Amino acid sequence: MAAAGPSVFLLMVNGQVESAQFPEYDDLYCKYCFVYGQDWAPTAGLEEGISQITSKSQDVRQALVWNFPIDVTFKSTNPYGWPQIVLSVYGPDVFGNDVVRGYGAVHVPFSPGRHKRTIPMFVPESTSKLQKFTSWFMGRRPEYTDPKVVAQGEGREGENTEAERVPKQPGSLCPSLTDTALLSPVTRVRSQGFVTLLFNVVTKDMRKLGYDTGPPDTQGVLGPSPPPGLPR
Repeated sequence: MAAAGPSVFLLMVNGQVESAQFPEYDDLYCKYCFVYGQDWAPTAGLEEGISQITSKSQDVRQALVWNFPIDVTFKSTNPYGWPQIVLSVYGPDVFGNDVVRGYGAVHVPFSPGRHKRTIPMFVPESTSKLQKFTSWFMGRRPEYTDPKVVAQGEGREGENTEAERVPKQPGSLCPSLTDTALLSPVTRVRSQGFVTLLFNVVTKDMRKLGYDTGPPDTQGVLGPSPPPGLPR
């Protein structure tokens, strides 16, 4: 009697939040969490984490190096809602308050192997000079509370609203998925900084379920990406 085929596939991700470039800021730390569809479920590892505080390197790059590890495994029945990693970078302002210095998100790479991603970061902006001064003086900068806002990448071109800072749910490193402080669907934002991540991606049983994410010999095998210009 033939054995039953797999009903789910696995996505195994490890790597690190490697470094960042924020020319105007120093002494920063990073939080990460994963956002994924309702058909996905974590089976091992950590979905969220918080790094150490790091200072700029003394060389010409002035890089902020964390080398903070990522290690998580997901299972799913279909690729819809493929996981994204959402990053939030924080640091002190002139009054010593922790304020957000950047948000960013990127999908976990779809093909197995080793990948490097550089993510542009952004922050919500107040809508008027008075609000900017008040938030600066009070140490209450605009801050998202819903990571889906960052992961979806929608509603960030207008200039008619802002996100207010709201306390996060106790015990959560990432903004709440339920408490939303957006005053309208569009948020004014400003780009600042970049964060570099390294991913090692392994998939299992995707081909058996009819999904093709790469050549057969890379399914479930860790290894370096091919040199630029060569076929994957």
